[in-house]
Amino acid sequence: MSEPTRIEALDFAALLCSRVCHDIISPVGAITNGLEVLDEEDGEEMKAFAFDLIRKSARTASAKLQFARLAFGAAGSAGAEVDLGDAETVAKRYMESEKAELSWQATRRLLPKNQVKLLLNLLLVSLHAIPRGGRVVVTAEGELPTPTLRIEATGPSARIPPRAIDLLAGKLEDGGHVDAHAIQPYYTGALARDVGFVLTVEKTDDTVVFQAAPAA
Repeated sequence: MSEPTRIEALDFAALLCSRVCHDIISPVGAITNGLEVLDEEDGEEMKAFAFDLIRKSARTASAKLQFARLAFGAAGSAGAEVDLGDAETVAKRYMESEKAELSWQATRRLLPKNQVKLLLNLLLVSLHAIPRGGRVVVTAEGELPTPTLRIEATGPSARIPPRAIDLLAGKLEDGGHVDAHAIQPYYTGALARDVGFVLTVEKTDDTVVFQAAPAA
């Protein structure tokens, strides 16, 4: 098996920051648009529309920031554990603005933070498997401290996301080039390797299964 392609630490950090900004810029831009409407319009109907837009966009931005803090951030000191209940909360809020429905069936327990980050990042990767929406089922079962993490994404036109398998394995094309969109599945694979898990991706009919299991 070939070694994963390495990315310079500064480039890795910059790309992850770009990925987070990509998620946040849309709702923040909508908040700005709503404020501009309030400044320019006097009609009560338009003001009501603007306030509704601002409220919804602020909730979305907050949900995405809280998710990013847990999925990409330090989430505590080295060796810290994270409650899967907290992961469920941020995941459900994040999914309110997505096309797919979330069914969180992971048993509530404390897990090492990088395992929780791996689970949340697998959730993000799975959304690209069902671009037209559908249902995502999240489970984390098995003996501690290394349960099997599993995401089932079911929906019309389900597919294994382009380049996902290579990116999860840390394989980069074009001499190691990667952009802000590709860095997230690459980061997911790096998390799996860090915790000693093996990632598999399989498609059956209209379901794509992403699984992270302890290496034998």
